[in-house]
Amino acid sequence: MSIVLDVDPAAAAPIWRQIEDGVRRLVASGSLPPGAAVPSVRELARSLRVNPATVSKAYQLLSDAGLLVVRRGEGTFVAELESGARDAERARLLAEGATRLVAVARSMGATKAETNRAVDAAWREFTEGGEGTKDGR
Repeated sequence: MSIVLDVDPAAAAPIWRQIEDGVRRLVASGSLPPGAAVPSVRELARSLRVNPATVSKAYQLLSDAGLLVVRRGEGTFVAELESGARDAERARLLAEGATRLVAVARSMGATKAETNRAVDAAWREFTEGGEGTKDGR
């Protein structure tokens, strides 16, 4: 199975965190439904051109969080999440992103209105074409 993840070696976040966050977003959005197979550690490491230990760390954290399950001899799969768990993960990811945005805005002295205008403009960019139709529902 192929999944689309973007990692940026120049980003502040470690690559394992970028992989973990990417898989979390795919699960929360439903792009990776319960029971879906995820690539093996070696496959994903090869496709992302990263060390397998990096992918292994991300997968371990996702397993510890209950989002992935490993079935010996079969592979790694998206866990069957309890009722509401996907929505809770989605809400957690949105809150985390909002917190980062507010921290940046506050550090620059931006007002809430300025920040909201920036969010509205970014939303339009993602939903009305531009480069960002990456999941801007």
